[in-house]
Amino acid sequence: MAGGDAKGRGTWASGIGFILAAAGSAVGLGNIWRFPYITAENGGGAFVLLYLGCIALVGLPIMIAEIMIGRSTQKSTVSAFRQLAGKKSPWVSLGWIGVLCGYLILSFYAVVAGWALHYVVRSVTGALAGKSADQLQAAFTQLSTDGGQSILALVVFMALTMAMVMGGVEKGLERWARILMPALLLMLVGLLVYSFTLSGFGEAFRFVFGFHAHDLTGAGVLEALGHSFFTLSLGMGAMLTYGSYLRRDTDIVGNSIAIAVLDTVIALLACLVIFPITFTAGIETAQGPGLVFISLPIAFSKMAGGSILATVFFALLSFAALTSTISMLEVATSYFIDERGWSRHKATLVSGSAITLLGIPSALTGATVFFGSGMKERFGRDWFSLVSDFSSNILLPLGGFGIALFVAWKVGDRLRHDEFLAGSSFGKFYRLWLGVLRFFVPIAVALVFLKAIGINIF
Repeated sequence: MAGGDAKGRGTWASGIGFILAAAGSAVGLGNIWRFPYITAENGGGAFVLLYLGCIALVGLPIMIAEIMIGRSTQKSTVSAFRQLAGKKSPWVSLGWIGVLCGYLILSFYAVVAGWALHYVVRSVTGALAGKSADQLQAAFTQLSTDGGQSILALVVFMALTMAMVMGGVEKGLERWARILMPALLLMLVGLLVYSFTLSGFGEAFRFVFGFHAHDLTGAGVLEALGHSFFTLSLGMGAMLTYGSYLRRDTDIVGNSIAIAVLDTVIALLACLVIFPITFTAGIETAQGPGLVFISLPIAFSKMAGGSILATVFFALLSFAALTSTISMLEVATSYFIDERGWSRHKATLVSGSAITLLGIPSALTGATVFFGSGMKERFGRDWFSLVSDFSSNILLPLGGFGIALFVAWKVGDRLRHDEFLAGSSFGKFYRLWLGVLRFFVPIAVALVFLKAIGINIF
């Protein structure tokens, strides 16, 4: 029946609902502020082609494997590995990595997402209009160093996330995915149409998509490998958890391809929105928060209708963040539902509240010496960077590496083969997928991990 299974865990009401929700998990802040920058820095069109190859050979095989674990067990991360590997198997640690990632990544991610929501309010009220570059720089500095405002932004964004997750699979995750993802795409296309009218569009297109093979280095190859892995929300249990709500006859391979394509299209569209705006305004591009909270507001302030443009853009950014935070909280919530037998409301409230408390140090990083400069002097990183680096550079690659090995070598061939073929028209690619998962993917993810911890082989 729609919205439920024999165990009462819930299922997706439709295939499109799953695709939109999973794509929403993959689409996040990194699509908007990281992908355009690394594309431009690493050869433009040459990097895009390499990145697409990495998606096909690294991201997609791991995604199929992760969703496969979820659908075959109909359980959350820890429970799934316990069922397939045994209660005391070391493979169960992969499930715990997923839960830990959900807590850690969401704790700092929600802070930045809260800033985006704060900027929606600023844009609507016209607080960003007519400001000089120095004033806009000062405005962001004031926000990021004001612990009270950052905590409030964190709490508001986590409250929104919790409210949506409490609705369950069909009435929560799927319903909001059906609202947020089309809205996100509509806003992105609207901004793209506007960007097309700008004088800097042609220059920006050549800058991002021109085939500059001479700018593509060994480091750029590793960048493409790494982003193809990180952008699809792999290794943190989100795809496994979403996969556990799938019906048995769902085409895992076809849906995984659709999710990867949608995520990539949105990242490419973001390039065609951001760079024409910054080039037309004569603003130097940057990576990370500096791009969206400083460079783009400066550009908007120089354009007619800048307040409207800024409102649409930051609403887009907030929606992209929200579709990701929902999936991260769902990983933590589903653990308590499956392992502890808690109700969804209790599991969501406890998990969300704990993550909010864990996020307070990240919100205070720019406001206090203890979590900020003092911690950086002693440990080389402030709290925000420490949590971000540990979860993104250590836990996620380990999770993805482990999932690839587990499905390729530990899971029985009968289960793996049957799950790959169930409801799919891609059965003839099973041996190819398995070969790539067994031999290419582990090497690629190992290289990403080594680069993340500062060891470059190129």
